[in-house]
Amino acid sequence: MRRELKPIRSEADYEAALAEVEHLWGAKSGTPDGDRLDVLATLIDAYEAEHYPMDPPDPIEAIKFRMEQQGLSRKDLEPIIGTRTRVAEVLNRKRGLSIDMIRRLHERLGISADVLIRPSRIDKAA
Repeated sequence: MRRELKPIRSEADYEAALAEVEHLWGAKSGTPDGDRLDVLATLIDAYEAEHYPMDPPDPIEAIKFRMEQQGLSRKDLEPIIGTRTRVAEVLNRKRGLSIDMIRRLHERLGISADVLIRPSRIDKAA
């Protein structure tokens, strides 16, 4: 028998919700099981956001990740960031991103501007 749906308030509630999601995984949307799965996923997301917050990625790591995803080289970044030297300085954390670089990275590579405006790890120590 199913337990009543209620907010997740403890680690035990969280574990029980995860177990039920695993059981319901693959349920068709629009069915009672599919609806229950959607509600449980929403409750789990809310609990995880509060209890296991994730920091946004470092901007340089985000650029490198996108380069890897799209098979881009440093040379491919030159029209976006500037000269070969400037690209190297940015990726090696010797130079910060300018507003224009952030705009172009956002527009051309689809990296969130919120991620790009964050200080990179090296900048945080300064």
